Amino acid sequence: MSTPLVEVFDLTRSFGPVRAVDGVSFTLPAGQVVGLIGANGAGKTTTMRILASLDQPDGGVVRVGGVNIVDHPEVVRARLGWMPDHFTPYADTTVGDYLDFFARAQGLRGFDLSRRLAEVLEFTDLGPLQTRPSTGLSKGQMQRLCLARTLLNDPEFLILDEPAAGLDPKARIEFKNLVRILRDRGKTLLISSHILSELGEMCDTLLFMDAGRVVHHGDKESLQRRDATAALVFDITVHGEVALLTEWLAVRPGWRLAETRRDGARAEFSGTGAVAVAAELRRLAADVAVVDFHRQERRLEDAFVDLLRDGGPPSPSLPPPLPTEEKS
Repeated sequence: MSTPLVEVFDLTRSFGPVRAVDGVSFTLPAGQVVGLIGANGAGKTTTMRILASLDQPDGGVVRVGGVNIVDHPEVVRARLGWMPDHFTPYADTTVGDYLDFFARAQGLRGFDLSRRLAEVLEFTDLGPLQTRPSTGLSKGQMQRLCLARTLLNDPEFLILDEPAAGLDPKARIEFKNLVRILRDRGKTLLISSHILSELGEMCDTLLFMDAGRVVHHGDKESLQRRDATAALVFDITVHGEVALLTEWLAVRPGWRLAETRRDGARAEFSGTGAVAVAAELRRLAADVAVVDFHRQERRLEDAFVDLLRDGGPPSPSLPPPLPTEEKS
């Protein structure tokens, strides 16, 4: 098995009496897109800032490419790119000037500078905008400018904090396409977001945090099927009064109304097996004007809520402590 690009062991960070990160351990293989998920205050941003060498942990070990991030931050910074959740470009600078400034700050000069700027502008489709004031961009263009800045040093590990927040549907699609291209180029990406369905589409694995701890690390399918006894979820569309459907669900054993819509409802059925489902469908169709009835894939939002409600899975076995480096 190849060595993971990112290794985190027993990471802790407190702010006064608040333990923001509480014994976090995980590894990230090279060439994967990993989604970091959790409610506000779960410890996501603090963890990402430590990985980006912008904050120091109280305890634990973090390595990127085998390099200890606390002992050698300058080495790690050359290999990673950080895209924060809040981004404000400089006044009185064009898109091109803004990127030129940060490229020079990365040490690029001459031909290397020109080549890298051209590559990043083309990749983020900012070439036609390079003479435009950086403060006069749309939200989607601003996010692409922030991503372009993140890519200037050609990092192998990208940390993106809420990169799609506030984007319109077209900009979201464009961003997801850029993520796919970066993964195909062998980059490792850690992306945080509150939009679980979107992360499920983009990411190879999901890392869930709650109260400063990791409560799940795996693909979305393992999360969705972790509870074999979970109720089946059905999307039901009716013709006529939705109230007839909700009233029927309220009195039928085994059913629980999850969500009411303009033309129907989403409901959970605790029965198992095709025979039980077929029998309920026959009863429902006899009493209510059903025009569509199909089983839904368990939503990541629901799986996450159930995970938190149940207190998370048993603690995974942690890797052995990484050896301590001797400082020269």
